[in-house]
Amino acid sequence: MLKFKLNLACSIGFLVTLVISAAISKPWYKFKYITTECMLVSHQSLIWFNSPRLLRPCCSFNLLSTMASSSLVLPSVSLNQKASFDVHDSYPLKSSSSLCFGGSRHGFRRLNLDKSRVSMSVSVGSTTAVSDALFADYKPTTAFLFPGQGAQAVGMGQEAQKVPAAAELYNKANEILGFDILDVCINGPKEKLDSTVLSQPAIYVTSLAAVEILRAREGGQQIIDSVDVTCGLSLGEYTALAFAGAFSFEDGLKLVKLRGQAMQEAADASKGAMVSIIGLDSDKVQQLCDAANEEVEEAEKVQIANYLCTGNYAVSGGVKGIEAVEAKAKSFKARMTVRLAVAGAFHTSFMSPALSKLESALAATQITTPRIPVISNVDAQPHADPDTIKKILARQVTSPVQWETTVKTLLSRGLEKSYELGPGKVIAGIVKRMDKTSPIENIIA
Repeated sequence: MLKFKLNLACSIGFLVTLVISAAISKPWYKFKYITTECMLVSHQSLIWFNSPRLLRPCCSFNLLSTMASSSLVLPSVSLNQKASFDVHDSYPLKSSSSLCFGGSRHGFRRLNLDKSRVSMSVSVGSTTAVSDALFADYKPTTAFLFPGQGAQAVGMGQEAQKVPAAAELYNKANEILGFDILDVCINGPKEKLDSTVLSQPAIYVTSLAAVEILRAREGGQQIIDSVDVTCGLSLGEYTALAFAGAFSFEDGLKLVKLRGQAMQEAADASKGAMVSIIGLDSDKVQQLCDAANEEVEEAEKVQIANYLCTGNYAVSGGVKGIEAVEAKAKSFKARMTVRLAVAGAFHTSFMSPALSKLESALAATQITTPRIPVISNVDAQPHADPDTIKKILARQVTSPVQWETTVKTLLSRGLEKSYELGPGKVIAGIVKRMDKTSPIENIIA
């Protein structure tokens, strides 16, 4: 009886696929972003094909969560097959109680299929393997860029209150955080907003509120639908992943809250600092760091933490090491140094105590393959495999931010326009410094 029901379900799913393919005059096997999960159960001679993502609202069937030990499992296959049509239907990403971005409104996301690839993944028990190289050959045209810590300013969030969907994000955030984040954003004081534990969730919420501000304006939804790549500076990577549907607004906010707390605790445990070096290339800044490290103990050593753009690199490390960098900067022909108002030595081994907490939180969070490429700060590459994304996010707090490589790669691959969403205009300034002709628009909440 079970076998009959399963076969019936498979048949219905396949027929629906054929009907839709016929309606749009395209063979079913040329659908892009179809995920086919093949499970061969030898003792039942049963082959089950999971319905394409496009069709999941109308034909999603659950099968056995585990297979017998005698089961034969097919190897993972990735097909680099192109097609030339758009699908304008959306499908539910999360439950109706979760807030998601990207594509159409109200918890739905839109697949931009003409810039995607066919992928085949295989289920082993209840686990689905996804090729992490799914987005390896991405060709960006329109990008959403999200700011990181340091972009916060008292008064941010005011514009968001004029758009109901944006204002609702702050209400939802208040429930999760347990305090009024909007009040901190609008009224400060600055010292409070600048704290790591508050600035990170404040920027995350305000940046996603900017998405809703853009959506509400004429032509805004069309711009959102056209976005085919996204990334964020440090903290902004979490915002980018939320926009791309890798996790819900709520789950992302919980992660960001814990991230800020864990980084603050790590900073308190070992005093560190950061300084921006202006006017030198990365090789010269590395030489400056090497010279400073010769004069301090191991625990005070420094390294480049943020590769922002040529002429602007952030150095992170022990307080004495940072002081040595500042003292030697002029002799290396640096134009100036700017001590950053941060709690500690971010993106270095000083943040190691935060790793285990982040790893535990990420392990407990549902993360799915993003609908568009999200460029990692760690290696300047997009990742599709959820487990890899979790590992990358954990490593991010102790690894240098490769923002310069990220922007250079986007521009070299044909990026036509980008949008910075959230408080401040730091990212727009970096992009313009790297390519004055590259169009970028600020959407401020």
